[in-house]
Amino acid sequence: MNSYSTDIKRIAALITGCFFLYSCENDINEIMDFDAKSTGIEIAKKVTVHYSINGKRKAILTSPLMYRVQDTVPYVEFPKTIHVDFFGEKDSIDSKLDARYAKYKETRSIVFLKDSVRVINVLGDTLYCDELYWDLKRTGAEFYTDKPVRIRTRTQIINGIGMEARQDFKEYHIVHPTGIVSVPASQFPN
Repeated sequence: MNSYSTDIKRIAALITGCFFLYSCENDINEIMDFDAKSTGIEIAKKVTVHYSINGKRKAILTSPLMYRVQDTVPYVEFPKTIHVDFFGEKDSIDSKLDARYAKYKETRSIVFLKDSVRVINVLGDTLYCDELYWDLKRTGAEFYTDKPVRIRTRTQIINGIGMEARQDFKEYHIVHPTGIVSVPASQFPN
């Protein structure tokens, strides 16, 4: 074999090798798009979910954005606020819930709520906290947290750490109360 033919084969091998090295480079956006598609993410906008048991309306959930992720533990995520109206026996609203973020783990029937969580009952009693769990399996204590809470009634501000409450928020228990301030209704802050 002559040296010319050997040089051509080396140059061809070098060019081919460079081509393969160049073609193996990936764009980070393409990788992220592929990864999102492979994990099975469904996206929905302007979502309204009606929840009922035995034909009776129990809740209406609304959110501007919802992700449903099929992962080893499937979940539904609401990254841009969530609002829920809870209905009682007479098909009237018993309580309302608002949060800036929520994540629902389907296999456990638990919703994790965080960031400016607020629950209001028909009396106007209002719960404020940064984190709250809503567990559909805990009958009579569906809402709970181990974080700081503040409850405002018509005449009191109640602070504490940890809380359990019914979904209609008519009954609640603060685990470690840290203070109660009585305020006349006429002087109650907004």
